[in-house]
Amino acid sequence: MSDMTETTPGWLTADELDTARARMPILYVEAVPVRVDDSGEVTSIGLLLRIGAEGTISRTLVSGRVMHHERIRDALLRHLEKDLGPVALPRVPASLQPFTVAEYFPTAGVTAYHDPRQHAVSLAYIVPVTGDCRPRQDALDLVWFSPLEAASPAVQSEMPGGQGTLLKQALAHVGHTY
Repeated sequence: MSDMTETTPGWLTADELDTARARMPILYVEAVPVRVDDSGEVTSIGLLLRIGAEGTISRTLVSGRVMHHERIRDALLRHLEKDLGPVALPRVPASLQPFTVAEYFPTAGVTAYHDPRQHAVSLAYIVPVTGDCRPRQDALDLVWFSPLEAASPAVQSEMPGGQGTLLKQALAHVGHTY
């Protein structure tokens, strides 16, 4: 009999994750990758292009779970490298104060954030990147948008589960209100 247990310390098997998701909130980090000019002004926002489980194409932020015994900073860097590549050169803030905390519920309408799989609490960060970003894993592409384009109804409509709302909050946090 073969044992399909994940051997990475701090990680859950698929069955263990399903059980945990059914019983407790799961901690996530989300990152809005940005390019900034010399004065620190956000000039563009990077959004990943992904194909969902049901075959739909959507734009998403960098996101992922925090493993047991993993620092928030390490989880953020791990997911940035996983989604943007090893030479994205993210500048994680010295203070890990998120710009917001997003609470995703499996029941739509409880908050602006919805994840049918689970109740998740996500710490959201704006992270400047200076290197060459090449999406990896399940991302098809990374497209850079101006702040105005990122806030547009067309782009917002392509972002599932309330991530468009989260993106607008990030834009407002850096002074771009539309």
